[in-house]
Amino acid sequence: MAKAKQSEPSLAERLIAQNYLFRELDADWLANYLPPDLVMDKLYSNRPVYTAFRPNTSGDVLYLILEGGFVITRSTPLNRVISITYPGGCFGMRNLPFSYGRVGRAFPSLVEAYKTTDVIKLPLEVLQAVYNDSEPLRDRYEQLFELREKFLYHLLNCSSYPPQAVATLLRALIYQERALGNQPNAQGVYNFDLPVDVISHACQLNHRTVEQVLKGMQKVKLIELPKSGDESGDMIHVLDAEGLKEVYGATRDKVSWWPLR
Repeated sequence: MAKAKQSEPSLAERLIAQNYLFRELDADWLANYLPPDLVMDKLYSNRPVYTAFRPNTSGDVLYLILEGGFVITRSTPLNRVISITYPGGCFGMRNLPFSYGRVGRAFPSLVEAYKTTDVIKLPLEVLQAVYNDSEPLRDRYEQLFELREKFLYHLLNCSSYPPQAVATLLRALIYQERALGNQPNAQGVYNFDLPVDVISHACQLNHRTVEQVLKGMQKVKLIELPKSGDESGDMIHVLDAEGLKEVYGATRDKVSWWPLR
């Protein structure tokens, strides 16, 4: 006898299961707020999503990342990566004329999907309605702003000393993903899709230096890198988050495995 085909989860169920903002909410309750024409969109790599913080311009949707790659924000003129948003997170809230977005202004910055990414574009009016009726969602929405500021704070501590610079970015991501409840896994390992190019533009280091730092971190078992030929070639597995904290706080000449002084 053929097995009955399992029904696909509803959009509300997917949001609750896959996005921080809606976690643990009631699916039937949430479904009442979602418009029937709301669907998943695909953001393609290396294509601008929008330019954040353009003068006198506001957004009209909150982007909820469900699956796929990740989204970055690049500042100009240094082309520095100043935010990284993984599946389960949200972006665009600082450009909405709503909540802290009304006062959270900055300089124009390019937002783009670094790899193909599946998102839901939640209309502002829907966000406002759910926000007004759900205290847990209000708390989470406000934390998204806090996490953006703390990520930038970590980058401000990104020194020119390569081991500390790379450790700073990893610590920023660890803090962010732990606060969002996305990581670590059951073994205490943090897994980041983090290409060398993104590290380079976040830490203002050249690619070769980033590669040498990562090899050094792997040698002392702070992280694990994929083997050559592995399809997940951009993954970095953080094995020792506490050990990374020591590198993050180290000053020049204090990291024994880094040969260059």
